[in-house]
Amino acid sequence: MRLFLDCEFTQLTAQAKLISLALVGQDGTEFYVEVMDAWREEDCSEFVKEIVLPQLWGGKYAMPIIEARSALLRFLATYDEELEVVTDAPNYDWELFCELAYDDGKWPRNVRNFPIDATTLAAMNDGEELPHHALLDARIIASMFTAKA
Repeated sequence: MRLFLDCEFTQLTAQAKLISLALVGQDGTEFYVEVMDAWREEDCSEFVKEIVLPQLWGGKYAMPIIEARSALLRFLATYDEELEVVTDAPNYDWELFCELAYDDGKWPRNVRNFPIDATTLAAMNDGEELPHHALLDARIIASMFTAKA
């Protein structure tokens, strides 16, 4: 089973901090979380302040990083089969996913410990311009590589 990953984060540097993370499965399942306590607005680039932050949904999706990790691990544990995580930004999204998925030095048992780079896959359509919202972007990425029934 493939899960399509997208993240929003504070800036395009090695110091990037996770703002939101989404996964969309080939089976249509979705996971979305916004991390409240791992970043500050001062950490964000101007682009993120102008484009990403106004799109955050808040409410039930916003939680401390400890709760976000637990929610992610619960979501991943709903699958019995091996999960392949597909991302179009392995240098950022995959690294941030790993930071959230590692729990006390343990990796989720059913998740491959390396990503599939979406840029190496043959898209089934041209996709759309990504709106810079983790869940909306993950949906678009999934639609590019998932056959329609």
